[in-house]
Amino acid sequence: MAEKPLSPPPPTPLARAERFVWLTARVLEQRRFSYHFLRGGADQVETALTAYLNADGGYGHALEPDLRGPVSQPLHTAQALRVLESIGRCGGMRVERICRYLTDISTHEGALPAIHPSQRGYASAPYVPVVDSPPSSLLTTGPVVGLLHRNQVWHAWLFRATEYCWAAVESLEKSHPYEVQAAVAFLDGAPDRSRAEAAADRLGRLVREQRLAVLDPDRPEDYPVPDGYAPGEHHFPHDYARVPHSLAAGWFTDEEMARSLDRLAADQEEDGGWPIRWRAWAPGSALEWRPIVTVEALRTLRAHGRPVD
Repeated sequence: MAEKPLSPPPPTPLARAERFVWLTARVLEQRRFSYHFLRGGADQVETALTAYLNADGGYGHALEPDLRGPVSQPLHTAQALRVLESIGRCGGMRVERICRYLTDISTHEGALPAIHPSQRGYASAPYVPVVDSPPSSLLTTGPVVGLLHRNQVWHAWLFRATEYCWAAVESLEKSHPYEVQAAVAFLDGAPDRSRAEAAADRLGRLVREQRLAVLDPDRPEDYPVPDGYAPGEHHFPHDYARVPHSLAAGWFTDEEMARSLDRLAADQEEDGGWPIRWRAWAPGSALEWRPIVTVEALRTLRAHGRPVD
């Protein structure tokens, strides 16, 4: 009797994600996936990113999918900086031009608004309203300042923006997950490490006291969803500590982080991509976000030592 042929092994999370990316992603996310997981080149990523660059030194054209239209915005430019950092290109004249753009659009405090009024007239998510005189925002300023410091970028814009971030982070009392993530992004890059560690310790206690991280993934209903968030839009330890050396990693036990990463791995869907948890307001935006989220999920799992291939 002939032996029954062996079934092929199930595809790895990486192989499933690769198929999803080639089927659905923009060129930029295809290039980023190739760079991080298929030994692709940094030049190809930077070339794809340049398509979103405007003459004012900022980035637009829905690079951050929740803001549509061609105009430069702080959120787009912050995303561009994250891409540049991920490929080791966060320096030189490209970043000097970005800093000039940041200077031009800053508030009277020297920080960044969440949305610049130039967005008016173009579609954007309802949870990022456009106002004529927007205030300074830690959500946009914190990640940019932390990233520039982490990459040893020195520019006059950073002085006042850094002071704004310190004041904003150290005065946080009642917060929400996205604001906490922005604070962590600042603290992880802030040059004054002892001050950053003290601020992170206080912030971690706030996160646990206000139950801003789901510590038991089997019972997410036990944790409140902040006002304005979508139903089920919870955050987990890995959302704060994307890499194990983040200051936020110290907020959680090894067991809590392990359960969080188990949840992240299990969230991969049948089509190979990871879902978005926030409110989807337009089909195109949701379609563009999922490959971004998928690349970041794989990077987070790998950074924490979880096998993906």
